Amino acid sequence: MQNVAVVGAGQIGDLIVTLLVESKDYSISLFDANETGLAKIKENPRLRKSALDVSDEVALRDAICGHQIVVSACPYHLTEKVATAAAAADAHYIDLTEDVASTAAVMKLASSAKGSFIPQCGLAPGIVSILANDLASQFDELDTVKLKVGALPRYPSNSLSYNLTWSPEGVVNEYCNPCNVIFDGHRLDAPPLEQREELLIDGVAYESFNTSGGLGSLADSLEGKVRNLSYQSIRYPGHAAIMRTLLRDLGLSNRRELLLDIFAHSLPATSQDVVIIFITVTGMRSGRLEQTTYTNKIYGKSIAGRDFTAIQLSTASSACAVLDLLAEGHISKRGFVRQEDIGLDQFLGNRFGRVFTTDRTEVEQLASVA
Repeated sequence: MQNVAVVGAGQIGDLIVTLLVESKDYSISLFDANETGLAKIKENPRLRKSALDVSDEVALRDAICGHQIVVSACPYHLTEKVATAAAAADAHYIDLTEDVASTAAVMKLASSAKGSFIPQCGLAPGIVSILANDLASQFDELDTVKLKVGALPRYPSNSLSYNLTWSPEGVVNEYCNPCNVIFDGHRLDAPPLEQREELLIDGVAYESFNTSGGLGSLADSLEGKVRNLSYQSIRYPGHAAIMRTLLRDLGLSNRRELLLDIFAHSLPATSQDVVIIFITVTGMRSGRLEQTTYTNKIYGKSIAGRDFTAIQLSTASSACAVLDLLAEGHISKRGFVRQEDIGLDQFLGNRFGRVFTTDRTEVEQLASVA
C-alpha cells in the first residue's frame, strides 16, 4: 500500500481523498492550514489529517517525507512550494494547476527530480489534453485542433447566465491572462475573451471564447504539426459581451483584487452544475479533409453517501486516474511528464478515468474539396 500525501482540503482535495480512501489501496495523509475544512472530511482508518501551514516549506517537507506520491490540491500560488517539498522528499508529484507560471516552475524543478512530476492533472488542462492528442494522432496531417470546456450552472438565472462552480481565483486568471494559441502556424499570446464562436450541443446554444491556461503543454507538443490550435471556455450566449464590458470598458482586468471580490461575494455559487467537453480536430486523412469531434457532458454524483459536483468529479477523477497509473507503473518517465504523454486507452481503462467514457462520442467524417 503506497503512502499518498494530499496537500489541500478544499473541494477538489476533499473528493480526491474520498476516491482514494474508497479504493482501499492507499494510505493517505491530508494536510491543510484550515482545521475547519479538515474536520468536514470523514474519518477513516486509511486517512490521517493534519493541520499544517502549507506555506512553511520546511514544515511541509518534513510532513511529506516518507510518502511516495504528493498531490497538490492547493491554490496556484502555493504550487511551487508543494512541488519544491516533493522534490526534496524524492517523491512523485501531481497537481491540478492551470496557471502557466506555476507550471513553468514545476517544469524547472522536474529537471533534477528523482520522481515523475506531472502537473495539470485536472480537467483543462488535464484529460482534455489527453483526449485532443489522441484524436490528433489519428490524422495524417493536422489543420485545426479546438478544445472547448465549460463548467456551467444547469439552471442559470442571472444576466451573466453564470454561477461560480469552482475557484473564483481560477476564473479571474483565465479571463485576464494571455491565451497561448497557434494561429496560422505561429505561436501567439492571444487576448482573453476574444475569437468568440457559437455552437450547438444537443440542441442547446452556447458560445465559446479564448481563455488562459487550458491548453497546458499541448501547444509545445503540437507546435510545427498543426496550423491552428486553441482553447476556449464554453458559456451560455451573452456572457462574453458582459464580461468584456466589465474587464475592458470598466478596466477591472487591471484591478484583479476588486474583480475577485465581486466574483466571490456577488456571484452565487451552485452545486447544480454540468461540465461540457467539446473537442474538434480537422485535418487530412487518407487523402481527404476530415473532422472528428468528441463531446461529453458530465454531471455530479453521490460517492460514499455524499453529493459531489460535476467539476469536483471531473477534476478529482482525472487526478486520481493519473495517480493510479503512476502507482501501478504505467507512467515510468522520470522528471517532467506532459498530460499528452499519457495514453487515452490506459486513462479511460482506469477505474477513475472511466468517468470520461461515453457512448456519446461523435465521429463525423466531413469530406471537403481540398
